[in-house]
Amino acid sequence: MEPITVTADAEAFTCNAYLVPGEATTLVDAGTMPGVTDVIAEHVDELDRVVLTHQHHDHVGELDAVLDRFEPRLLAAADHPRRDVAIRDGDEVLVGSEPCTVVETPGHADDHVSLVGEERVYTGDAVVYNDGAFEDGSFGRTDMAGQSRERLIESLHALLDRLPDSVEAMYPGHGDPYRASEGSDTVREVIERATERAERREPKYPDE
Repeated sequence: MEPITVTADAEAFTCNAYLVPGEATTLVDAGTMPGVTDVIAEHVDELDRVVLTHQHHDHVGELDAVLDRFEPRLLAAADHPRRDVAIRDGDEVLVGSEPCTVVETPGHADDHVSLVGEERVYTGDAVVYNDGAFEDGSFGRTDMAGQSRERLIESLHALLDRLPDSVEAMYPGHGDPYRASEGSDTVREVIERATERAERREPKYPDE
């Protein structure tokens, strides 16, 4: 089944939280939308795991509520009081029914990871399709404390190096998912464009 954006109706700022039904029903990030557990329950009875791309508040605000209600295993790169499995670069994680490789992609956050499958890639905030700054390939912000544009650029190149040409869809932490079948670019071309923009070293937003 296709990933379901369970935070689609959020009225306040949140990340995209993706519910991926399948052999190992998975939630990629939890978001901050109150009531997200009810939305998840509309689609599935059980949740096997939650995988975090990183632990910024907009990605974990409702995490405890999800863990309390469904009792899934928590997979995360950074330490967390309720983490069950520590994931590292190169690990394989089943997301729904698709095996995905963990690729460490720091820069926006030290603990950031992306999940790369044969058909889909979950990029968190490392790279997004549209975010107000750019509408067809953008990169995560790096102007706040602890962030690094240089590390992010390295991460985007690492992601491209390990991205199969068969990937047809990108599910980012913000903005719209991108499906090659609905656009004129491949997913690789979108990420390459985002990388080129990051490499200009120009401020992403006017007030940076």
